[in-house]
Amino acid sequence: MQVTAPSARSPRFPWLTPARLRALLGAAALLLALPTPPAATAATPSAAAASSAQVQALSRAGDAVVALRVAATEGATSADSLGQQRWGSGVVIGADGLILTIGYLLLEAETIEIVTQDDRTLPARQVAYDLATGFALVRPLVPLRGIEPVPLAGVATLKAGEPLLVATGSNSGTEVGFTRLVGTRPFSGYWEYHIDAAIFTSPPVANHSGASLFNRNGELLGIGSLFVLEAAGPERTLPGNMFVPVDLLRPVLAEMQSTGRTRASVRPWLGVSSSERGGHVEIVRVDRSGPALAAGLQPGDVVLEIDGVQVTTLEAFYKQLWTRPDAEADVELTVQQGSEIRKVKVHAVDRMQTLRKPQGI
Repeated sequence: MQVTAPSARSPRFPWLTPARLRALLGAAALLLALPTPPAATAATPSAAAASSAQVQALSRAGDAVVALRVAATEGATSADSLGQQRWGSGVVIGADGLILTIGYLLLEAETIEIVTQDDRTLPARQVAYDLATGFALVRPLVPLRGIEPVPLAGVATLKAGEPLLVATGSNSGTEVGFTRLVGTRPFSGYWEYHIDAAIFTSPPVANHSGASLFNRNGELLGIGSLFVLEAAGPERTLPGNMFVPVDLLRPVLAEMQSTGRTRASVRPWLGVSSSERGGHVEIVRVDRSGPALAAGLQPGDVVLEIDGVQVTTLEAFYKQLWTRPDAEADVELTVQQGSEIRKVKVHAVDRMQTLRKPQGI
């Protein structure tokens, strides 16, 4: 699957006042309530009531979306791909103002600011960043006023083609748009990341970093992560987005708030970006401060085995790597470098220990 690097550098949002936003969300609710064009008959009272409830639910959902402005620490290695200054979105999920967003926005953050729809800029701190899910949590340092948290929903009852709503925030308002569910399936990212069920939608939204994906009832389904070219799978090109489903959040939310991440995130990290090519795993980038560079791995190397176990996909590569109980571990890779096949020992580390500490952690 082809994906772009996470979009976290600058906002490109049209101006939307809260009144215009509510009007647009109201129209969205009516359209979402009607999967087919309405018949030329008068709506029943129950249908009208249902539409009214969806208008209100989607309006509340849109009001809960905020913008996040992040400045990375000086010398942050993550700035190579994400930039020093980053914009993205978050959504309020807790009565105390707790905000859910995508984790890469906060990598090595020096400062985090929340920009609300009424143009307030509020300081915030990172509560958690979880490598295993990709989620992050942020809490404002001053109270948010008049924002209701959004409810969470699962994706199990959704059907392919179902219309959904995406909301993104910036310092100039909130942008909302329609997309449709393509499907859910496993996803392996080039940055040593894998989840067994990701949400894929199309058409894509450009400002996907931390974007909120809602169903027609204003319930949160997922958080935006990537733009992808193969939303329908490797068989055909279909531009779209990948969202991390909030189904992954429920079991670990308390742990994330308590410890700053989950136990599943404490796992070996090599510091490589890889892709699947011709039934092989090929290294395309080596982190400039990671253990793979120190071990002599290079872009273009093909990974054939981990500890003697053959791997031909990113999923197999990562899962075999993560079978080790501790993050600090010696891992033996069998790699093809040009015409030579050799074994390389890499001392894997805990990824979080290689990062400059973000604010509040």
